Amino acid sequence: MSDAAVRPESFWDDLHYGPDGLLPVVVQSVREGSVLMLAWANREAVRLTARERRAWFWSRSRRQLWRKGDTSGHSMDVARVAWDCDADAVLYLVEPHGPACHTGHATCFYRGEAACRASAGVWAAEAAGGGAPPTGAAAFGATLSRLATLIAQRHREMPEGSYVAALLAAGRRRALQKMGEEAIEAVIASVAGADPGEAVGEFADLCFHLLVALEATGIAPEHVAAELERRHALRPER
Repeated sequence: MSDAAVRPESFWDDLHYGPDGLLPVVVQSVREGSVLMLAWANREAVRLTARERRAWFWSRSRRQLWRKGDTSGHSMDVARVAWDCDADAVLYLVEPHGPACHTGHATCFYRGEAACRASAGVWAAEAAGGGAPPTGAAAFGATLSRLATLIAQRHREMPEGSYVAALLAAGRRRALQKMGEEAIEAVIASVAGADPGEAVGEFADLCFHLLVALEATGIAPEHVAAELERRHALRPER
């Protein structure tokens, strides 16, 4: 694999881009060696990366250049750019500032067999051999995880007509205000106690808006989970 220190020279012109003008970019932590993400770049993205020492990519969904961290705040300083023997794939060796994945995980490659099968609607069997979907607290956590991923996707793509996109576009204060309103409604419904179903609905609204508020403030849900584990000395079951 060829490589170059990150400096403004025209090595990007010698790379072999695909018919669409793009090539894959593997992003790796320069300290830990872990693979953080896979993205795409055109000639301009590689040029900007070399000149700014910040990771630039090309978004195929939005069809535009994007610099990692401009939206999430989780930027990447690029220490070195390397390319493979065929010059049709690039490696960014980076110093990440925050999680690489839009879900808040340190790396995009955090999902194992169980998570991949679950996302397809087929729940992986546990060690005991069961094939049923999770229940109880496990189901609650799985649902929140999928919902947080969907909210992050809406934030990235900001589709027209999306409630989440509109709420996030209104700004952090509005997202936090909405979470507070839902908390009050959950309290009122619970104190009244006339209809348990109404309280369930209000608590569901509160959980949903809590996840939107976390997305608006840039706080990853797993960071909150880690703080809960630290405070309450929770440990995964063996």
